[in-house]
Amino acid sequence: MGEFSKYHFSAINVKKKVALRFRKFSKEISKSNTETLEAMLNFFHWNSLHPNDDLGVKNDGTKKRINALIAIVKNIEKHQTKPTAAMLQTLFEETTNLEKEEESFDFETPNLITENEELDYYRKEYFIVKENYTALQQDIQYILNKIQYVKSNFGSGYFKVELDRTTLEELKKKI
Repeated sequence: MGEFSKYHFSAINVKKKVALRFRKFSKEISKSNTETLEAMLNFFHWNSLHPNDDLGVKNDGTKKRINALIAIVKNIEKHQTKPTAAMLQTLFEETTNLEKEEESFDFETPNLITENEELDYYRKEYFIVKENYTALQQDIQYILNKIQYVKSNFGSGYFKVELDRTTLEELKKKI
């Protein structure tokens, strides 16, 4: 109560029904009735509103805004939505034409091979892969034989590969 004692209060006569409504509204908005009334007055003042103003479509400023929004939506529909819909329609038509063409294409019957022919094919491939593998193993063994460890006087040692350029180029071509 000490906080409010330094203010001067004035009484306003209001109908009881309106006062009860205001008190209920005031509890939702702020701590006191004075703060609520002050916030309401500030709202009307800052927004240049009058309590009797009609905020509906009858306001010329609102009508202009709504008309501008309608024009924007029509422009979007005219320049973006309809062309996109037309492109999608042609795309769907093309895909249906392609499907019809694919249906009309007649595939030849595949040549059937016997089990022995299939086994011969895989056997040959196996031996080719095995030959490549052994050749690669020999090349790696050759490179490993050309590696020597060199002990350094300053720091740790290192490995040196003793291959001339032509041999190195030939190994690169094989790989």
